Amino acid sequence: VTKEQDVSYKTKESASLDKAVADLTSDRSGVQSELDAVLEYLEKLKEQCVAKAETYEERKQRREAELAGLKEALTILEGEAALLQKSSRRTLRGSRHIAA
Repeated sequence: VTKEQDVSYKTKESASLDKAVADLTSDRSGVQSELDAVLEYLEKLKEQCVAKAETYEERKQRREAELAGLKEALTILEGEAALLQKSSRRTLRGSRHIAA
């Protein structure tokens, strides 16, 4: 009777362990797919957030574009300054004629 009970107990325990293994395997696959999604998102964030070192050519090109923009701005400002000087001189000349 003891061996039969022992066999019965071991059979139930084996079935219980098989069910636990199946449940845990299912849980693991769910957690693994969630982890994969999180890691994929992390890679996308890294691409957006992590500063990548620029090559010399990229820095040179960016600097040249910046200098060209500054030269253009200087040219525009010099042109506007010349216009302002001319218009203010005319006003002064005009006021001299009025006073004279």
